[in-house]
Amino acid sequence: MAVEQVQTAQSKRGLKKGTKIKMTREDKVFALVTYTVLSLLMIIMIYPFVYVAATSISQPSEVMKGNVWLFPKGFDLTAYKQMVGHPLFLSSYKNTIMYAVVGTVLTLFFTALTAYPLSREKFKMKGFISKFYLVTMFFGGGMIPTYIAMRNLHLVDTFWVMVIPGAVSAWNVILMRSFFKSIPESLHESAYLDGASDFQVLGKIVVPLSKPIFATIGLFTMVGHWNNFFSGLLYLNDSGKYPLQLILRNILFNASFSANSSEAGAMADMMQYTSTESLKAASIVITMLPIMCIYPFVQKYFVKGVMIGSIKG
Repeated sequence: MAVEQVQTAQSKRGLKKGTKIKMTREDKVFALVTYTVLSLLMIIMIYPFVYVAATSISQPSEVMKGNVWLFPKGFDLTAYKQMVGHPLFLSSYKNTIMYAVVGTVLTLFFTALTAYPLSREKFKMKGFISKFYLVTMFFGGGMIPTYIAMRNLHLVDTFWVMVIPGAVSAWNVILMRSFFKSIPESLHESAYLDGASDFQVLGKIVVPLSKPIFATIGLFTMVGHWNNFFSGLLYLNDSGKYPLQLILRNILFNASFSANSSEAGAMADMMQYTSTESLKAASIVITMLPIMCIYPFVQKYFVKGVMIGSIKG
């Protein structure tokens, strides 16, 4: 239909199919400004990643002198060796993967079960429950009451304390509910006429049509779990359950402390071969790569998900 309209408009303007429309001077200026601004923004966003990667593999002496700006000076993987050589690094990496995967699955599962009934007109309690969820976005119990609740539920120092407390977010429920509402009502009615239950409609019709919102919420949730260290710092006592971020935080904290003190020890010996800045850069690269590898596969759904509510039709 759109192609036919374009062809009709071209025929009215006396243009043949395939004829190139000449750009006016204003169009050329606008295009030049647009490409220039976008190029500058791209450089501004890419430069920090390039700088961090170059710092992580440069000679520590060059890093400490501030000679690294864009390209690495020398080649040294000592910072990565020190990170990977930590006795808890591999176990913490495995823990973080488990927290991110299980936490994301639980979030998507419970969010879908919550958002679907709130998107249905026949659910009479949807108004009250929606307002109840909105209250939680502005008021919270606080750190100490939350810790007491986790302790009374016997979740402290367990795997589940890292994934259950944040499993359902009011904001995620609102986003998913809005997306579910955009699905044509005729699909639900057809399924009900065929004898499908609400669970079957959700599982076989709504969920397959909601890949963009699942990808969007899933990506945000996974990044949140991947970067989460405060929950481990607050609730975990067993170092074998520590997430990767907490281990990296301890390494960097000890490295900074050793660099600013005269204490001897393993961390002080490590500082003889590398620098705090190199360790920071290596830790950023280590934590950033997995998410960067996942993002391209969900990017096409992510763009659709973040456009929820911006286009009607």
